[in-house]
Amino acid sequence: MVMRKKDRPAIRPGPGEAERSVRSYFHLHLVSDATGETLIAISRAAAAQYEGVSAIEHVYPLVRSQVQLDRVLTEIETAPGIVLYTLVDTALSSKLEEFCAQVGSPSMSILNPILNLFQSYLGAASSARPGAQHMLNAEYFKRIDAMNFTMMHDDGQMTDDLESADIVLLGVSRTSKTPTSIYLANRGVRTANIPLVPGVPPPPDLDRLKKPLVVGLVAAPERIVQIRQNRLLSLNASDQSAYVDHDAVAAEISTSRKLFARRGWPVIDVTRRSIEETAAAILDLLRDHRLKFIAM
Repeated sequence: MVMRKKDRPAIRPGPGEAERSVRSYFHLHLVSDATGETLIAISRAAAAQYEGVSAIEHVYPLVRSQVQLDRVLTEIETAPGIVLYTLVDTALSSKLEEFCAQVGSPSMSILNPILNLFQSYLGAASSARPGAQHMLNAEYFKRIDAMNFTMMHDDGQMTDDLESADIVLLGVSRTSKTPTSIYLANRGVRTANIPLVPGVPPPPDLDRLKKPLVVGLVAAPERIVQIRQNRLLSLNASDQSAYVDHDAVAAEISTSRKLFARRGWPVIDVTRRSIEETAAAILDLLRDHRLKFIAM
């Protein structure tokens, strides 16, 4: 959870709760001269290894002046905790480190160890460019193009030009096709997704695809039923239909598996996978697919 100044809760444990609260919560200050996305991803990956411990995140993006840093220092003094930062300005980073040492808050630069490794290997010092990874370069516009393509080809739309996709995802309803497609698009991968609906044949163009990687997504029937029931509940719709009937859902999954097997398409079971894990598995398949496509 990301807590900013105005909505940060005060942690005041009651009698007998002090020891438990200290074990369960800690303040985590993330100071960045860019968007802070790198810090958030790294800190959450680390915090996830500590079961029963939650970080109260204080995120400070675009810190590029002494005035902005002074506000951050006030926040750290008010709620001491771990401080992680990505500040390429050495004057600002030194000021932050000195202050953290004074107030007893451990601090660490996330980028410095990596930059030092790069420098020792490349034999050249880095240039201090805040937010350099977010430059409007070719890679950035590739991601924008992929996002536009993916949104236009979501949920079976525009199936007449699937050959221009990098990946085509197939699966029954609620197999995470859309969120996985969007995640892949953010990585610059043009992704289309097509739902498999009982009684409706998939687009005939799928048989003629050469360039795109076609991937089938499946999940345990129990998981699909649960997600569909929650979906109907949010829409205030009746759940007395084949859409959430366990046997009907199991038949849908079985039919989709048979289709994937006949066409020789790789299958990923998303039952216990996060969107990120599913996307990583797909990207691994895409690398192998592209090598085979080039060799053809």
